[in-house]
Amino acid sequence: MKSNIFKNLPTDLTDEHFQDLLKTPNVRIERVVSHGNNSPTVGWYDQNEDEWVMVLQGEGWLEFTGGREVRLQVGDFIHIPAHTQHKVSHTQADGITVWLAVFFS
Repeated sequence: MKSNIFKNLPTDLTDEHFQDLLKTPNVRIERVVSHGNNSPTVGWYDQNEDEWVMVLQGEGWLEFTGGREVRLQVGDFIHIPAHTQHKVSHTQADGITVWLAVFFS
């Protein structure tokens, strides 16, 4: 079935919006839409699978334990190995940020 990642974007973005686009036993592809959001202040993401993430629209900053921060703009992508603790420190406040995340093991 054909679809478009920019269609049906959520309008209530007080929190980040997560939508699985594809889910199999070994791969999950997710669209994340943010608007000035950051990760919950309680804890860090510590995932069992690797994550490859790309910014399709807007921009966002990822923070890793130890204080390293990476700014991602349109077209930028990064591979985050499993159990690499990280969080979104902030995203663009004057527009939306659309992320494409691929989780795999």
